[in-house]
Amino acid sequence: MSEFEGRGRGGRSGDKDKDDKKGGAKRTFFRRRRLCKFCVEKIDYIGYRDVKLLAPFIPERGKIQPRRISGVCATHQRALQVAIKRARQIALVPYVTD
Repeated sequence: MSEFEGRGRGGRSGDKDKDDKKGGAKRTFFRRRRLCKFCVEKIDYIGYRDVKLLAPFIPERGKIQPRRISGVCATHQRALQVAIKRARQIALVPYVTD
């Protein structure tokens, strides 16, 4: 018995052997890479007054969606964040919902 065997290390070492014994092929999960909506549509300026453009990036709780969920590139995420915060200041977008 090795030093790390049986310590609950995620069970990854044993899974491979079990699948090979059954004869089934391993499935790999392929996740398609999300493209930035603003890059695809070639939108340079994200305006704080365009609430219809900002709304999909603010869920019902009122938080700003992170990049990994929204699929926006880093440059546009920063611009989107500034636009949402400015729209909140002049009450176009709520800070939180009830």
